[in-house]
Amino acid sequence: MESIGVLMMCPMSSYLENELQKRFNLLRFWTSPEKSVFLETHRNSIRAVVGNAFAGADAQLINDLPKLEIVSSFSVGLDKIDLGICKDKGIRVTNTPDVLTEDVADLAIGLIIALLRRLCECDRYVRSGKWKQGDFKLTTKFSGKSVGIIGLGRIGTAIAKRAEAFSCPINYYSRTVKPDVAYKYYPTVVDLAKNSDILVVACPLSDETRHIVNRQVMDALGPKGVLINIGRGPHVDEQELVKALTEGRLGGAALDVFEKEPHVPEELFGLENVVLLPHVGSGTVETRNAMADLVVGNLEAHFSGKSLLTPVV
Repeated sequence: MESIGVLMMCPMSSYLENELQKRFNLLRFWTSPEKSVFLETHRNSIRAVVGNAFAGADAQLINDLPKLEIVSSFSVGLDKIDLGICKDKGIRVTNTPDVLTEDVADLAIGLIIALLRRLCECDRYVRSGKWKQGDFKLTTKFSGKSVGIIGLGRIGTAIAKRAEAFSCPINYYSRTVKPDVAYKYYPTVVDLAKNSDILVVACPLSDETRHIVNRQVMDALGPKGVLINIGRGPHVDEQELVKALTEGRLGGAALDVFEKEPHVPEELFGLENVVLLPHVGSGTVETRNAMADLVVGNLEAHFSGKSLLTPVV
């Protein structure tokens, strides 16, 4: 397989890069200053694209690569891949589900606790020497709070199970009712927000879910409610989020993802009722290596004529 051209869109994992290099003719797209020249030079040798949550395979890239057979995503999300064109052209698509579920769910609970108990602010309080001047202010309890989850898929379900351990009532919104769960279903996100202390975004990004958390939802969540986003940045209308937080209409937010990563609204930097993370939901050595193994395994399966491990298209 050493002659098969694999286009890696951006730096993702040194382990993944090394594993691809061992098996294929790895082409690093980000190293070329002239992208159009690079593609023209290698267009007939590239048979696979490896992307992630930041850079995938859009219509232009797919059309520029006439020999492309498979797009393997180092991510569970597929919003950076033009699935329609892939289907039309018979290009296979894979992602990395399941292996990152536990890490993302763990982080969601961590964000909730960090926000409600003001852990980041507490850390700064100690480091600045303010503790010597008096005790830190009282914070908010997590146990027993109602948790509303937008999207009860793998990750949403894993978050729900963890929140249950804190004696939290679980509510959810999804495209359809889940008949095999005992959690309370709400038919709209606004209704879910009205009946939740904590609103967690855990659904896939699509045209329908873009800005699914808008001003109306934030107002329904209210000045005592908090928003947690471990899904995708565009799930939340960031301009409205900034307004809701600065105007006191929303109690707080903990965010691992943003609309235009790595750019974050600077208005959020000075707010103590906000926790900001640099999209690290699956960012552990163990999970990233498992994701890399899935990417490589899918490519090897495809080019060996075997069944894909995690097919999407």
